[in-house]
Amino acid sequence: MTRPELRPELPLPQLHAFVVLAEELHFGRAATRLGIAQPPLSQQIRRLEEKVGHPLFHREPGRVTLTPAGRELLPAVRRALADLTDGLSAARAAGSGRAGRLRIGFAASLALTGLLRTFRQRFPDVHLDIHEMTTAPQTAALREGTIDIGLLREPPDGETEIGFRTILTEPFVAVLPAAHPLAARRTVRLDQLADSPFVLLPRDVGPRLHDRITGLCAEAGFTPRIAQHAVEWQTVCALVETGLGVSLAPASIRRIRLKGVAFRAVSPGTARTHVAVAWRRNDPNPLVANLLATVGREMPRPGAVPAERPVPPGR
Repeated sequence: MTRPELRPELPLPQLHAFVVLAEELHFGRAATRLGIAQPPLSQQIRRLEEKVGHPLFHREPGRVTLTPAGRELLPAVRRALADLTDGLSAARAAGSGRAGRLRIGFAASLALTGLLRTFRQRFPDVHLDIHEMTTAPQTAALREGTIDIGLLREPPDGETEIGFRTILTEPFVAVLPAAHPLAARRTVRLDQLADSPFVLLPRDVGPRLHDRITGLCAEAGFTPRIAQHAVEWQTVCALVETGLGVSLAPASIRRIRLKGVAFRAVSPGTARTHVAVAWRRNDPNPLVANLLATVGREMPRPGAVPAERPVPPGR
């Protein structure tokens, strides 16, 4: 059976007194630095020597020097005090949400780099761990605790464990092969897409966005004929480029630049998709509260819906 490691019980005042006396090599000056009288200082050093089992200082009239035991102990105590100081600073920073790691689920089509840039500027010591995922995987990851924040489209209904807040809206665009006849137009009527096959995200990765797109088609008088599914918008655009079909997508998808793909405004242009921030309602993590506060400062942008005040985690 392995013997458990014995950890010495050394009070911090004793260690601090030892370092100061080792630097001053004079009990009077060391006591002055410590803000105590000389007798209490002598008691602190004596108690520490009792724990070590050996004298740490030679005491001679008018002269104090370190013993071999004292010289050996000094660098270790300095390291311990420095590590403790660093640890206290790190703990305070983490406790106030100024440092640590924040895991964020991020839909690839979102143009929210301004939000993340603002957060990093306000909290440069926070490491952002970004996970690209669509809406349904984000809500599952929030419930499982594998991400702390979700930035997603069309939040689902009926979630009791997860808080959502819409932070902006944006219009839809038609995604067309560059050679498509409608690509020559500046604006495409939705009903003009009725005869084209569609490339869409599968419903299970973003049910409400999928239903929003098919609902817009229904309002235009047709049911989209889905020729191909793709899990990521980058793949949707690549498949459109090959001529497999057309798509309807949030306007920020235009950040994906492919020579063979044209993005065109759609008519009617009143339909918009909602972008939301999501978090666990009972999450006490101060990093989450700080990001929600940053969202409140950064949003809404022009065209965004008015945002409610964020509900602090745990309420």
